[in-house]
Amino acid sequence: MSEQEIRSQIADKEDEITRIEEDASKKEGSAEKEIEADFDDKITDTKEKLDTGEVDLKEATEKSKEWTKKMNKLNVEVASLKKKYDNLVKNKAKALNKKLDNIDKDKKTKIKNLESEIKNLKKQLEKLEAEKLKNQAA
Repeated sequence: MSEQEIRSQIADKEDEITRIEEDASKKEGSAEKEIEADFDDKITDTKEKLDTGEVDLKEATEKSKEWTKKMNKLNVEVASLKKKYDNLVKNKAKALNKKLDNIDKDKKTKIKNLESEIKNLKKQLEKLEAEKLKNQAA
């Protein structure tokens, strides 16, 4: 092989390398456009959803904190009201029983007094009847 042939082969190989690089460059540009077409819309759509989701999550977290505070406050209030309610129901029952006991005692006292008066009146009646019989017999 002559020097010229070797140089010619080298030039051919260098030309082939240039064609391969140009072809690869075209393919790279085309690949970027193809991949961008496949992914850019999806990326944009997902990014918008992500941004919206992050805003919603932040809002939900804030509301959750508010509701947790409200729940804790209401737990304390409800516990206090339940205790107060239970005490009122218990005190009502005690007050009613005491009132009924007082009414019963008062009733028994009045009845006892009246029964005593009735007994005395019966004795007076018996005396009067005995005197009347005595007077009739005499």
